[in-house]
Amino acid sequence: MATSPEGVAGVFDRVAGTYDDVGVPWFRPIAQALVDELDVRPGERVVDLGCGRGAVLSLLAAATGPTGDALGVDLAPRMVELTARDLAHLPHVRVRVADVRDPGLPPGSADVVAASLVLFFLPDPGAALRTWAGLLAPGGRLGVTTFSRQDPRWQELDELFTPYLPQQMLDARASGRRGPFGSDDGVEDLLRGAGLAGVRTVRFPVQAVMDDAEHVLRWTWSHGQRAMWEAVPPQEHEALRDRVRQLVARCADPDGRVRFDQDVRITLGRAA
Repeated sequence: MATSPEGVAGVFDRVAGTYDDVGVPWFRPIAQALVDELDVRPGERVVDLGCGRGAVLSLLAAATGPTGDALGVDLAPRMVELTARDLAHLPHVRVRVADVRDPGLPPGSADVVAASLVLFFLPDPGAALRTWAGLLAPGGRLGVTTFSRQDPRWQELDELFTPYLPQQMLDARASGRRGPFGSDDGVEDLLRGAGLAGVRTVRFPVQAVMDDAEHVLRWTWSHGQRAMWEAVPPQEHEALRDRVRQLVARCADPDGRVRFDQDVRITLGRAA
């Protein structure tokens, strides 16, 4: 995606107003599965790193309840502003701008740390995980989500952008096709390298369902894929939109809808 966490933050600032809000349930099902696996209990101190528009944070806050403490951090100020507004009715929730690589929290101050679809954006995932593991109190739990197997049709959609992307955006870590994010063992090794115990993986499918090609186009602009659009010269946008429409026409179901499948990986560990 973008070349640095700061570059990613700019992209997510620009999508904050439409993020997870174009009629495609996507981040919420992933968040629900992660929070379910973390088994948050009332009164616990929970931290959501890279909280975005609050899909995970809102569920963590509900699970820990008013006797707990829920903190969300994100590097994109607009994301933080809108999430803080949405959750302002919950006095035990705080949202603030911070770099997930060093959120500035005391060691041992969290019972649960969550990071959904964040780790693969970071230049040194292992170092970030070591910092995150240090935030956990004894017996605390950490969970991250990353992508596993991708629908071939989705790969074909991504590949339409490839001729326009600079070299630094051709890193396929986010798609789960290479490096430590290319396998369950690779991500588990990152957590073990951070000193976490009881490391395990849960995988599950998520399906993005869109009504037609125009819905697909709106969706691609509404999340991190916007960075790919922004790498395309403006004068090439209409030609690329036409190629997206042609792809959707080939892979749409008889009802005209297009369904992209994605395997999601939850990797979990606990502090000793």
